[in-house]
Amino acid sequence: MSDLRELYQETILGHYKKPRNFGKLPPPSRHREGYNPLCGDKVTVYMHVKDDVVTDIRFEGSGCAISTASASMMTEALKGKTVAEAEEIFKRFHELVTGKEAGDNDNLGKLAVFAGVREFPARVKCATLAWHTFHAALEGGEQPVSTE
Repeated sequence: MSDLRELYQETILGHYKKPRNFGKLPPPSRHREGYNPLCGDKVTVYMHVKDDVVTDIRFEGSGCAISTASASMMTEALKGKTVAEAEEIFKRFHELVTGKEAGDNDNLGKLAVFAGVREFPARVKCATLAWHTFHAALEGGEQPVSTE
């Protein structure tokens, strides 16, 4: 169990210290802002969607290690996926961190390190903020996403 916990910490801290795909994407075809008023995490997700494929995705913002690492790993997981595939990954990730997974999460790859978050309900919002913001950006609109 301690090896798994170490992997969790290494992966989360690695993405927190050096987030992948961090920065604005000019000009994005879709974007959305998200905010977690409970802890102050803020994120903006930018993406290019062409021919129903997420061809590029980036984020900006500030937040805790879990929030930033989750956003970083999300961009890696979703880039190059069709919208339908990205929505399925969103659904499975949400099920994983809320403890409602319907089946095997082996195909979530590195994202599985977030399974431990479900033990800390307040941290689930940190882990899912970027994901809900991504999902809202796909749907369009301008209202910021809030975890409350």
